[in-house]
Amino acid sequence: MQKPFLVGITGGSASGKTTFLRRLLASLPEQDVCLISQDNYYHPRETQQVDSNGVTNFDLPGSIDSAAYANDVRRISQGLEVRRPEYTFNNPNAPVKELVFKPAPIVVVEGIFVFYFEEVARLLDLKVYIDAREHVKVLRRIVRDRDERGYDLEDVLYRYTNHVAPTYEKYIKPFKQDADLIIPNNHHFDKGLEVLVSFLKSKIPANV
Repeated sequence: MQKPFLVGITGGSASGKTTFLRRLLASLPEQDVCLISQDNYYHPRETQQVDSNGVTNFDLPGSIDSAAYANDVRRISQGLEVRRPEYTFNNPNAPVKELVFKPAPIVVVEGIFVFYFEEVARLLDLKVYIDAREHVKVLRRIVRDRDERGYDLEDVLYRYTNHVAPTYEKYIKPFKQDADLIIPNNHHFDKGLEVLVSFLKSKIPANV
């Protein structure tokens, strides 16, 4: 098997990465793509940093075990299988599944800090940045956190103002200039997705 082609995908919180990833994976043959997400590399909840008001801040680079993440990305880039316990962010009491990441021609490395973590960024063959205007991201975050995490409006806005926005300005936005492809996602990302899918398909060996 040839060396996997690693594509890193990042963007601000609620820029639409999850929806974009879902569409991207559905557009590629299942056996030819592997997704390895930063979301499964959070440090344990009890070790996360708490702000001055006692609210846990999951939106800091230190909330992620970047060394373990980089190590697993490196291993899969070398054609090795990776196993990792699933991080149950929304339900810490849920049974923990073992995730298995199998090498594939295309490996998608996803997360808000994948460009910031130097040891991860240097392994990437292509960097993709999903972009959206601030008011669009705020609206999406309100809906997502209400529906998926049960946060009320006050809580969502507090976290966005005090955690999400400062992190975006310091650790995500400055790395936008490093992207090989910037995909606007204020309304839709269809054209950008089409371009990326076409390019990635060219990286899949015909005999695989």
